[in-house]
Amino acid sequence: MTELAVPAASLVVLVGVSGSGKSTFAREKFGPWETLSSDAFRGLVSNDENSQSATSDAFDALRYVAGIRLRNGLLTVIDATNVQPAARKSMVALAKEHDVLPVAIVLDVPERVAIERTEARDDRGFGAEVIRRQSTQLRRGLAGLRREGFRTVHILRDQAEIDAATIVRTRLLNDRTDDRGPFDVIGDVHGCRSELEALLGRLGYDLLCDAQGRPIDAVHPEGRRALFLGDLVDRGPDTPGVLRLVMGMVGAGHAVAVAGNHEDKLARALHGDKVTVAHGLEVSLAQLAAETPEFRDEVQRFCRELVAHFVFDDGRLVVAHAGLPEQYHGRASGRVRAFALYGDVTGEKDEYGLPVRLDWARDYRGAATVLYGHTPVPRAEWVNNTLCLDTGCVFGGALTALRYPENELVSVPAEQVWSEPARPFALAVDTSAEREDDVLRIDDVLDTPIVETRTAGKIRLRPEFALGALETMSRWAVDPRRLLYLPPTMSPPAPSSRPGLLEHPDEAFAAYRKSGVTSLLAEEKHMGSRAVTLVTRDGGRFGAAPDWPGLVHTRTGRRFFPSAADEALFLSRLHDAVSRAELWDELETDWLLFDGEILPWSLKAGALIREQYAAVGAAASSALPAALATLEQAAARGLDVASILDRTRRREADATLYTEAYGRYVRRTDGIDGVQLAPFQVLAGEGAVYAEREHAWHLALADRLVEADPELVRETRRIAIDLDEPASVDAAVAWWSALTDAGGEGMVVKPAAGLVRNERGLAQPGIKVRGREYLRIIYGPEYTEESNLERLRDRNVGHKRSMALREYALGLESLHRFVEREPLWRVHEAVFAVLAMESEPVDPRL
Repeated sequence: MTELAVPAASLVVLVGVSGSGKSTFAREKFGPWETLSSDAFRGLVSNDENSQSATSDAFDALRYVAGIRLRNGLLTVIDATNVQPAARKSMVALAKEHDVLPVAIVLDVPERVAIERTEARDDRGFGAEVIRRQSTQLRRGLAGLRREGFRTVHILRDQAEIDAATIVRTRLLNDRTDDRGPFDVIGDVHGCRSELEALLGRLGYDLLCDAQGRPIDAVHPEGRRALFLGDLVDRGPDTPGVLRLVMGMVGAGHAVAVAGNHEDKLARALHGDKVTVAHGLEVSLAQLAAETPEFRDEVQRFCRELVAHFVFDDGRLVVAHAGLPEQYHGRASGRVRAFALYGDVTGEKDEYGLPVRLDWARDYRGAATVLYGHTPVPRAEWVNNTLCLDTGCVFGGALTALRYPENELVSVPAEQVWSEPARPFALAVDTSAEREDDVLRIDDVLDTPIVETRTAGKIRLRPEFALGALETMSRWAVDPRRLLYLPPTMSPPAPSSRPGLLEHPDEAFAAYRKSGVTSLLAEEKHMGSRAVTLVTRDGGRFGAAPDWPGLVHTRTGRRFFPSAADEALFLSRLHDAVSRAELWDELETDWLLFDGEILPWSLKAGALIREQYAAVGAAASSALPAALATLEQAAARGLDVASILDRTRRREADATLYTEAYGRYVRRTDGIDGVQLAPFQVLAGEGAVYAEREHAWHLALADRLVEADPELVRETRRIAIDLDEPASVDAAVAWWSALTDAGGEGMVVKPAAGLVRNERGLAQPGIKVRGREYLRIIYGPEYTEESNLERLRDRNVGHKRSMALREYALGLESLHRFVEREPLWRVHEAVFAVLAMESEPVDPRL
């Protein structure tokens, strides 16, 4: 068996004459979607896969599709002859364009075998001469494949080698996504050994020394590792000492290091390459001259083998000496390495003779945290989701580390100015242009078609829906500093086939069974208005005065109470209930965010009830009795009106049920007297997101609030369901029937565990099952007529379910970003995305 190493994200170019078996090889060795065949693309553009006149168009289409796959990080295989240098050159260029490694796999079968195979096929009209010409071209190019730019070349000489070949997908050197730390990420050391030892001590590492008392390793008792951001060498007083310590830590597995531009140059200088000896290199070379040749060789090898960047923690952390924009994360090319080492340089020099660098971090929008150094700054400050940790130790500043994932900064001051900077250190960075965390820009939402979430991956938005959401957000929404979350829409079940019913719990249970979820909790669905309530005992976290009580907003971010006095009184009472329930201290927070319903429905929907529902009810109550009386008189005179009389009686009965249905949810209130909050989730507090916890935990806290203020806080009744127990299912259906028969809206069925993500994907956060009479409000008085029900059953809930999942993931993402103190624009990005999705066309009655 021959193992062919292929990077997991790469462009694989199959090279071989017609009849060499490339298509069979691709089909047997790679996935069904990974191979792009030139023959197939000829067929796509011309209806004839053998049409040579279509070759140009076919390869244009092939390269376009390959480019999309490579942009998405997917391994892509090109099945074409590729025996001509020009054809291979375009493939290498495509790989470079997308910063992936090009791999060549050559199927070098004997010429006679290829000829025999080709002549045996009815769909090949060319003769042996074409094969011979291709074979000659192949022979001429074999020796130069690496010079053409292929990083890896595999040559299979005969059919036996081809059959025995096995593709082994390898990870790039920069792929450490399964390594979650914890790390202590250390900025540019530049030969400052004493400060490095002091910093490691403050971080809790124990130094290990050799027989001569020189530190050669450092071990953390809790298993933490140091992560060095490059530029260990040059300018400072003891480059050999720094290297001896760091190389020892890396060799022992106690540290990881990326390459800096100074290590890159030092390695070339030690190798004997021609380099300009400046910017501190002369200091390192002089210091290393006093070391043994073996040590210098070890230094050269260490510096040469350093990787330019790493991706850690499932893609959440990226480290590179000079930083790295999102499109380069986890990629491999000369362009990516150059950026990681030198940053975004213009090629120009400033008045100090130093390269002019563009501030890539100002425009960074990635989900990963990027930690870097290279350009010294007076202090480490977050810019978007990036942090420069080079605080100019060698120039008299400090040596700084970031504890990850805690995001705690630890620094030690420089012992002295070891090297005078070419550019005055205080001017090393212009922080005036940095974006402040609470500044929002219109392009944050108009130019962000994809939002990365930790729950559901990348969520793509449709840009045309952003404008409507932008108007809502800018004209009516509450202060974005206090808009942490918008709740997701909720899907109904598939339509029920039971007579007289549109919805029934059985369909919700079936949906969860299909998702692999059998432990459920059904909660009473309150007929109120969805509201998100933020209650605080210190408003400083939200850019407000300490006595700011919080706010209440609707599911689209608008202020819920029209009266500020009513809102303040409502929040004051809720604050007192939280205090009596002892939640502030138990959850160790000064603020809590609740999701729930505010009752009665008429509090927020009064105009809707008057202008829509009551108008229909009044018209029916006026017209139908009169029509019924007339028809009864006609029947009494012997006229044949039985059919229309029966239908009118049914219509009158339905109209009565309709007015009773919406009338149940109309209740007078005076200020907040008669207003109740039915909380069903405690979404978040300082330092913690609770929204993913099991629902029983949330409802237990809600019960304590009910006990603390039963007039303000309303209980949410619930029942546990085990789908593997028929008696449990029957009890839940009976409970739903009793709720709805008594005039209740219905219930919401949820996974008992809260957030559920298994091999079948992300489970629906909730499925609402509404009662027969409540649905009259939604679908009209006569919706229960069987002909109407049959039409209404033909509804597609797929899009609604998709929206619910995506909005759920976005809501969780905004909570995590706020709790983790990410910049406001990052929180706002996820919140805004929920609002934009609400503009998607979907039946509002679902």
